[in-house]
Amino acid sequence: MTADSRPSLPPIPPRSATALPASATPPAKPGAVPIVLPCGTQLWLLPQRAVWWPAQQMALVADVHFGKAASFRHAGQPVPHGTTADNLARLDEVLAITGATQLVFLGDFLHARPGAAPALWRQLLPWRQRHAQVAMTLVRGNHDLHAGDPPPSLELALVDEPWQPSVETPVLACHHPRTVAGHTVLAGHWHPAVRLRGPARDTVRAPCFGWGDGQLVLPAFGAFTGASPVALGSDWAQFAVTPACVVRLPPGYA
Repeated sequence: MTADSRPSLPPIPPRSATALPASATPPAKPGAVPIVLPCGTQLWLLPQRAVWWPAQQMALVADVHFGKAASFRHAGQPVPHGTTADNLARLDEVLAITGATQLVFLGDFLHARPGAAPALWRQLLPWRQRHAQVAMTLVRGNHDLHAGDPPPSLELALVDEPWQPSVETPVLACHHPRTVAGHTVLAGHWHPAVRLRGPARDTVRAPCFGWGDGQLVLPAFGAFTGASPVALGSDWAQFAVTPACVVRLPPGYA
Protein backbone atom coordinates (compact mmCIF):
# COMPACT_ATOMS: atom_id res chain seq x y z
CA MET A 1 0.00 0.00 0.00
CA THR A 2 2.84 2.36 -0.77
CA ALA A 3 2.27 5.32 -3.04
CA ASP A 4 3.03 4.83 -6.71
CA SER A 5 5.60 7.34 -7.86
CA ARG A 6 4.64 7.24 -11.53
CA PRO A 7 2.91 10.61 -11.93
CA SER A 8 5.11 13.43 -13.13
CA LEU A 9 2.54 16.12 -13.74
CA PRO A 10 3.46 19.81 -13.74
CA PRO A 11 2.57 21.48 -10.45
CA ILE A 12 -0.47 23.75 -10.34
CA PRO A 13 -0.29 26.43 -7.65
CA PRO A 14 -3.05 25.68 -5.12
CA ARG A 15 -5.58 28.36 -4.29
CA SER A 16 -6.88 29.09 -0.85
CA ALA A 17 -9.92 27.07 0.20
CA THR A 18 -13.04 29.19 -0.03
CA ALA A 19 -16.73 28.50 0.31
CA LEU A 20 -18.75 28.48 -2.86
CA PRO A 21 -21.35 31.24 -3.26
CA ALA A 22 -24.81 30.17 -2.22
CA SER A 23 -26.07 30.32 -5.80
CA ALA A 24 -23.41 27.77 -6.85
CA THR A 25 -24.01 25.38 -3.97
CA PRO A 26 -26.14 22.37 -4.98
CA PRO A 27 -28.85 21.07 -2.66
CA ALA A 28 -27.59 19.10 0.32
CA LYS A 29 -27.71 15.33 0.20
CA PRO A 30 -29.25 13.59 3.24
CA GLY A 31 -26.59 12.70 5.79
CA ALA A 32 -23.76 13.96 3.57
CA VAL A 33 -20.90 16.30 4.47
CA PRO A 34 -19.58 18.90 1.99
CA ILE A 35 -15.90 19.73 1.72
CA VAL A 36 -14.17 22.36 -0.40
CA LEU A 37 -10.80 21.48 -1.93
CA PRO A 38 -7.93 24.01 -2.09
CA CYS A 39 -8.76 24.63 -5.77
CA GLY A 40 -12.31 25.68 -4.80
CA THR A 41 -13.99 22.49 -5.99
CA GLN A 42 -16.81 21.30 -3.75
CA LEU A 43 -17.32 17.58 -3.06
CA TRP A 44 -19.90 15.78 -0.95
CA LEU A 45 -19.01 12.76 1.21
CA LEU A 46 -22.04 10.47 1.11
CA PRO A 47 -23.11 7.88 3.70
CA GLN A 48 -23.34 5.43 0.78
CA ARG A 49 -19.50 5.45 0.90
CA ALA A 50 -19.30 7.49 -2.28
CA VAL A 51 -18.17 10.97 -3.29
CA TRP A 52 -20.41 13.34 -5.25
CA TRP A 53 -18.76 15.97 -7.45
CA PRO A 54 -21.63 18.29 -8.43
CA ALA A 55 -19.75 20.44 -10.94
CA GLN A 56 -18.96 17.34 -13.02
CA GLN A 57 -22.23 15.51 -12.26
CA MET A 58 -19.91 12.70 -11.18
CA ALA A 59 -20.17 10.06 -8.46
CA LEU A 60 -17.03 8.18 -7.39
CA VAL A 61 -16.65 4.91 -5.47
CA ALA A 62 -13.62 2.78 -4.63
CA ASP A 63 -12.92 -0.90 -4.09
CA VAL A 64 -16.18 -2.59 -5.08
CA HIS A 65 -14.35 -5.93 -5.53
CA PHE A 66 -17.01 -7.60 -7.65
CA GLY A 67 -16.61 -11.38 -7.61
CA LYS A 68 -14.79 -11.54 -4.28
CA ALA A 69 -17.27 -13.90 -2.63
CA ALA A 70 -17.26 -16.12 -5.73
CA SER A 71 -13.46 -16.20 -5.61
CA PHE A 72 -13.62 -17.39 -1.99
CA ARG A 73 -16.18 -20.06 -2.87
CA HIS A 74 -13.95 -21.16 -5.76
CA ALA A 75 -11.23 -21.69 -3.15
CA GLY A 76 -13.56 -23.81 -1.04
CA GLN A 77 -14.51 -21.17 1.54
CA PRO A 78 -18.20 -21.25 2.63
CA VAL A 79 -19.06 -17.58 2.19
CA PRO A 80 -22.59 -16.28 1.55
CA HIS A 81 -24.19 -15.45 -1.77
CA GLY A 82 -25.84 -12.13 -2.59
CA THR A 83 -22.99 -9.65 -2.28
CA THR A 84 -23.13 -8.67 -5.98
CA ALA A 85 -26.84 -7.90 -5.73
CA ASP A 86 -26.13 -5.81 -2.62
CA ASN A 87 -23.38 -3.85 -4.36
CA LEU A 88 -25.59 -3.16 -7.37
CA ALA A 89 -28.52 -2.05 -5.21
CA ARG A 90 -26.29 0.44 -3.38
CA LEU A 91 -24.85 1.72 -6.65
CA ASP A 92 -28.46 2.23 -7.80
CA GLU A 93 -28.99 4.28 -4.64
CA VAL A 94 -25.91 6.44 -5.31
CA LEU A 95 -27.06 7.17 -8.86
CA ALA A 96 -30.63 7.90 -7.75
CA ILE A 97 -29.58 10.26 -4.95
CA THR A 98 -27.11 12.21 -7.04
CA GLY A 99 -28.58 12.04 -10.53
CA ALA A 100 -25.01 11.49 -11.72
CA THR A 101 -24.30 11.37 -15.43
CA GLN A 102 -20.83 9.93 -14.71
CA LEU A 103 -19.77 7.11 -12.39
CA VAL A 104 -16.08 6.51 -11.67
CA PHE A 105 -14.69 3.38 -10.05
CA LEU A 106 -11.41 4.19 -8.28
CA GLY A 107 -9.85 0.80 -8.80
CA ASP A 108 -10.49 -2.80 -7.78
CA PHE A 109 -13.73 -3.13 -9.70
CA LEU A 110 -12.92 -6.87 -9.87
CA HIS A 111 -11.38 -8.89 -7.08
CA ALA A 112 -9.71 -11.86 -8.78
CA ARG A 113 -9.80 -13.83 -12.00
CA PRO A 114 -11.78 -16.80 -10.54
CA GLY A 115 -14.59 -14.42 -9.60
CA ALA A 116 -14.81 -12.94 -13.10
CA ALA A 117 -17.13 -15.73 -14.20
CA PRO A 118 -20.15 -15.78 -16.54
CA ALA A 119 -22.50 -15.69 -13.53
CA LEU A 120 -21.08 -12.30 -12.55
CA TRP A 121 -21.52 -10.82 -16.01
CA ARG A 122 -25.12 -12.09 -16.11
CA GLN A 123 -25.82 -9.86 -13.12
CA LEU A 124 -23.75 -6.87 -14.18
CA LEU A 125 -24.88 -6.59 -17.80
CA PRO A 126 -28.62 -5.94 -17.09
CA TRP A 127 -27.60 -3.43 -14.44
CA ARG A 128 -25.34 -1.64 -16.90
CA GLN A 129 -28.09 -1.59 -19.52
CA ARG A 130 -30.47 0.03 -17.01
CA HIS A 131 -27.93 2.84 -16.62
CA ALA A 132 -26.93 3.11 -20.26
CA GLN A 133 -27.18 6.92 -20.05
CA VAL A 134 -24.46 7.07 -17.38
CA ALA A 135 -20.85 7.25 -18.59
CA MET A 136 -18.75 4.90 -16.48
CA THR A 137 -14.97 4.85 -16.05
CA LEU A 138 -12.70 2.38 -14.30
CA VAL A 139 -9.35 3.62 -13.03
CA ARG A 140 -7.50 0.32 -12.91
CA GLY A 141 -6.34 -0.84 -9.48
CA ASN A 142 -3.95 -3.57 -8.41
CA HIS A 143 -6.69 -6.23 -8.31
CA ASP A 144 -7.92 -5.25 -11.78
CA LEU A 145 -4.44 -5.77 -13.21
CA HIS A 146 -4.52 -9.39 -12.01
CA ALA A 147 -8.21 -10.11 -12.65
CA GLY A 148 -8.24 -8.63 -16.14
CA ASP A 149 -10.44 -5.98 -17.72
CA PRO A 150 -14.24 -6.28 -17.68
CA PRO A 151 -15.83 -7.34 -20.98
CA PRO A 152 -16.54 -4.60 -23.57
CA SER A 153 -20.29 -5.22 -23.17
CA LEU A 154 -20.15 -3.35 -19.84
CA GLU A 155 -19.08 -0.20 -21.69
CA LEU A 156 -16.58 0.95 -19.09
CA ALA A 157 -13.92 3.40 -20.19
CA LEU A 158 -10.64 1.92 -18.91
CA VAL A 159 -7.86 4.26 -17.78
CA ASP A 160 -4.66 4.01 -15.78
CA GLU A 161 -3.85 6.17 -12.80
CA PRO A 162 -3.46 9.07 -12.45
CA TRP A 163 -6.47 10.18 -14.49
CA GLN A 164 -7.66 13.79 -14.59
CA PRO A 165 -11.45 13.86 -15.11
CA SER A 166 -11.51 17.58 -15.91
CA VAL A 167 -8.61 19.34 -17.61
CA GLU A 168 -9.73 22.57 -15.94
CA THR A 169 -9.63 21.20 -12.39
CA PRO A 170 -6.49 19.97 -10.55
CA VAL A 171 -8.17 16.81 -9.24
CA LEU A 172 -6.76 13.36 -10.04
CA ALA A 173 -8.62 10.06 -9.86
CA CYS A 174 -6.36 7.23 -8.70
CA HIS A 175 -6.53 3.91 -6.95
CA HIS A 176 -3.39 4.17 -4.83
CA PRO A 177 -3.13 7.14 -2.47
CA ARG A 178 -0.29 9.48 -3.37
CA THR A 179 0.67 13.13 -3.27
CA VAL A 180 0.96 15.12 -6.49
CA ALA A 181 2.02 18.74 -6.16
CA GLY A 182 -0.75 21.21 -6.91
CA HIS A 183 -3.44 18.54 -7.19
CA THR A 184 -5.94 16.80 -4.94
CA VAL A 185 -5.86 13.03 -5.37
CA LEU A 186 -9.04 10.97 -4.93
CA ALA A 187 -8.13 7.36 -4.18
CA GLY A 188 -9.08 4.11 -2.46
CA HIS A 189 -6.97 1.02 -1.78
CA TRP A 190 -6.53 1.53 1.98
CA HIS A 191 -10.10 0.57 2.97
CA PRO A 192 -9.84 3.08 5.84
CA ALA A 193 -11.84 2.58 9.03
CA VAL A 194 -12.02 4.13 12.47
CA ARG A 195 -12.96 2.60 15.82
CA LEU A 196 -15.79 4.48 17.51
CA ARG A 197 -16.10 4.21 21.27
CA GLY A 198 -19.35 4.19 23.25
CA PRO A 199 -20.10 5.19 26.86
CA ALA A 200 -20.12 1.58 28.10
CA ARG A 201 -16.57 0.91 26.88
CA ASP A 202 -18.06 -0.68 23.77
CA THR A 203 -16.52 -0.09 20.37
CA VAL A 204 -17.55 -0.48 16.79
CA ARG A 205 -15.44 -0.19 13.67
CA ALA A 206 -16.85 2.09 10.99
CA PRO A 207 -15.58 2.85 7.49
CA CYS A 208 -14.29 6.37 7.06
CA PHE A 209 -13.06 8.97 4.63
CA GLY A 210 -9.58 10.37 5.22
CA TRP A 211 -8.67 13.85 3.97
CA GLY A 212 -5.21 15.33 4.24
CA ASP A 213 -1.84 15.86 2.56
CA GLY A 214 -3.54 16.66 -0.74
CA GLN A 215 -5.50 13.40 -0.74
CA LEU A 216 -9.06 12.24 -0.15
CA VAL A 217 -9.13 8.49 0.51
CA LEU A 218 -12.51 6.79 0.15
CA PRO A 219 -13.77 3.86 2.22
CA ALA A 220 -14.24 0.54 0.45
CA PHE A 221 -17.63 0.31 -1.25
CA GLY A 222 -17.88 -3.47 -1.62
CA ALA A 223 -20.32 -5.41 0.57
CA PHE A 224 -17.81 -8.22 1.14
CA THR A 225 -14.75 -6.03 1.51
CA GLY A 226 -12.88 -5.63 4.76
CA ALA A 227 -11.79 -2.42 6.39
CA SER A 228 -8.82 -1.73 8.57
CA PRO A 229 -7.69 1.13 10.81
CA VAL A 230 -5.10 3.14 8.92
CA ALA A 231 -2.54 5.35 10.63
CA LEU A 232 -3.42 8.65 8.97
CA GLY A 233 -1.40 11.76 9.67
CA SER A 234 -2.32 13.69 12.80
CA ASP A 235 -3.43 16.61 10.64
CA TRP A 236 -5.77 14.49 8.50
CA ALA A 237 -9.51 14.96 8.86
CA GLN A 238 -11.48 11.76 9.45
CA PHE A 239 -15.14 11.31 8.55
CA ALA A 240 -16.82 8.24 10.02
CA VAL A 241 -19.52 6.65 7.88
CA THR A 242 -22.67 5.32 9.51
CA PRO A 243 -25.70 3.92 7.68
CA ALA A 244 -27.52 7.24 8.07
CA CYS A 245 -24.85 9.93 7.91
CA VAL A 246 -21.22 10.96 7.64
CA VAL A 247 -19.73 12.45 10.81
CA ARG A 248 -16.58 14.56 10.98
CA LEU A 249 -14.50 13.38 13.94
CA PRO A 250 -12.63 15.70 16.28
CA PRO A 251 -9.05 16.55 15.29
CA GLY A 252 -6.58 13.91 16.43
CA TYR A 253 -9.29 11.29 17.04
CA ALA A 254 -7.73 7.86 17.48
